[in-house]
Amino acid sequence: MSEVIEEMDATLSELTQGTEAVQAEVVAGPYAQIAAKYKAGEELSDEETDTIVDVAITILREVLGFFGAADSPIDEYEGDDGEVILDVTAPNLAVLIGRHGRTLDSFQTMFSLLVSRKLGFRFPIVVDIEGYKSRRHDKITEMAERAAARAIRSHGSVSLQPMNAYERRLVHLALRENVNVETHSEGVDPERRVVISAV
Repeated sequence: MSEVIEEMDATLSELTQGTEAVQAEVVAGPYAQIAAKYKAGEELSDEETDTIVDVAITILREVLGFFGAADSPIDEYEGDDGEVILDVTAPNLAVLIGRHGRTLDSFQTMFSLLVSRKLGFRFPIVVDIEGYKSRRHDKITEMAERAAARAIRSHGSVSLQPMNAYERRLVHLALRENVNVETHSEGVDPERRVVISAV
């Protein structure tokens, strides 16, 4: 598994070379109109969103090809916050999840960079493998709600386990409408965590 992460890190390092030149090229590229509209905060049409998703799926299949899984089924659906989720179904891709999802985090970073460079802007697309992130989403939401209840009962604060940026965001989102608690992150990665405090 460490070889997979090392390979992804090397690929990321390669990909970040010459980013400015690529972005300048994209300004006049085939997705320039969609990029301008999205960056201006305008709502994209279904057709424009489909174009973005098609680009993302093409790139995802190319990357999966290195793992012999280019033809794997990919389920596409919308997440709670409007992000597009691409869930790859392939029993032989557990290596891409890794311990506590760390390899999948690296894969997500690499994939997001590839898609952003192709489109010329960052669009929220999440890659999942065998529903791992979906299950993790549910688990983190439940954990956040239990911790919030503990904080309220004790009139104090509850510190959660260290999480990556995506998971910390899930906690903040899960509790944003709970008027009895506040959330904030503290610490430095990889030990950064969410603290839930009663108000």
